[in-house]
Amino acid sequence: METLSNLSLGFSVALSIANLGYCFAGVLLGTLVGVLPGLGPVASVAMLLPITFTLPPDSALIMLAGIYYGAQYGGSTTAILVNIPGESSSVVTAIDGYKMARAGRAGPALGIAAIGSFFAGCVSTVMIAYFAPPLAEVALRFGPAEYFSLMVFGLIAAVVLARGSLIKAIGMVILGLLLGLVGTDVNSGTARYSFGIPELTDGIGFIALTMAIFGIAEVICNLEGGQDRDVTAQKIGSVLPSLKDIKDSAGAILRGTGLGSLLGILPGGGALLASFASYTLEKKVARPPKNFGNGDIRGVAGPESANNAGAQTSFIPMITLGIPSNPTMALMIGAMMIQGIAPGPTVMTERPGLFWGLIASMWIGNLMLLVLNLPLVGIWIKLLKVPYRLLFPAILVFCLIGVYSGSNSVFDIYLMAALAVLGYIFIKLDCEPAPMILGFILGPMMEENLRRAMLISRGSTSTFFTQPISLAFLIASVVLLIVLISPAIRNKREEALQE
Repeated sequence: METLSNLSLGFSVALSIANLGYCFAGVLLGTLVGVLPGLGPVASVAMLLPITFTLPPDSALIMLAGIYYGAQYGGSTTAILVNIPGESSSVVTAIDGYKMARAGRAGPALGIAAIGSFFAGCVSTVMIAYFAPPLAEVALRFGPAEYFSLMVFGLIAAVVLARGSLIKAIGMVILGLLLGLVGTDVNSGTARYSFGIPELTDGIGFIALTMAIFGIAEVICNLEGGQDRDVTAQKIGSVLPSLKDIKDSAGAILRGTGLGSLLGILPGGGALLASFASYTLEKKVARPPKNFGNGDIRGVAGPESANNAGAQTSFIPMITLGIPSNPTMALMIGAMMIQGIAPGPTVMTERPGLFWGLIASMWIGNLMLLVLNLPLVGIWIKLLKVPYRLLFPAILVFCLIGVYSGSNSVFDIYLMAALAVLGYIFIKLDCEPAPMILGFILGPMMEENLRRAMLISRGSTSTFFTQPISLAFLIASVVLLIVLISPAIRNKREEALQE
């Protein structure tokens, strides 16, 4: 009954005229971002973050959340129609989805992707509603030692699940931690690593960093690689799948929803890991499996369900523990901090309208996405014909305005330009920037909890090992590191990421 009462409060917040408008704007922008290759949910949330500064906190989070899970829907459109994933979690959808489109079955592929995503979104939102409150109750018992150990575990897990070289991923995490230390020491009040630049005493701007790394640097690389598309008119036909298609896809949708809901909670997880894991699972359990890679509708239904479920359950650790499970959730935590909200379990008790309003808006947003993606698919196809070189100036101007409006400082524009060069170098060196952002967000929080734990224990490090929860997280972190050292496990990881 308490959950129903809380959901009633949530819907009263989410169904207000203003929040309905922001939810619609978010899912519409998210779909647009997903359709246009070269931009992803991380870049779009980073670029649109300044827009939410003047909004109420609940409206800001509802809009940003809509952008995130809206991009999971939109990415399937380009993956199916032109074999170009709109964002990374739609890569595996292109394998069978594009083959279906070439065989004249683009309509059913788009339809089952939308239906699977809608079902997964609704189920994963139920999971958030029922599992987030108990987890928040547990998190309220966490002290500084437990939070520090949890963050250590989160960063190590992010390294394990990061693509590419482990050494590079560890290096990126350490760089993020170091960047997070720039600014004024909260205890002594002295400037650290500011190099005599007054503007750096407040730390490196979060918006400048994210826009530079995920916005400008990514766009430059896309321009360099050539992103113009030769979109030919395809006969889509009815987007409503047949009863046979639904019967064939039902198991894949259920498995993808369950798998994605679980993997979305993991640090470093989310939509990308969920979609790849779902496709691998479907190939193993499918009978007959021979159609996979040649236009099997199960290869569309499973990953699309999984990526949307993973996108939404990744909100659970962000809301309840204040720990981002992926770069987009790190941006959401940044948005909460900018709004003056301390992320963590106290959000549920201090701001119940914000918490439950966000959950209720996910159901509304998923229904809006179903309406947007099925009847309006023709509009999205026309957007694919816009040359990418024409979008770049608009994206660049938007980034410049966003960074300047956040601080009204020209210095942040210069900082963004310098960081964009750094981000471009990272991409060229095949260094994934996501672990760096997680380190940047968690760095100051880790330092604060480390200092608090040491003050409480009068300088004794034993506090991290005598607290059961803290010890459990540290043991789990050590186990992960030992597993990575094993050559067999490391080779399996590299093979899976390569595939």
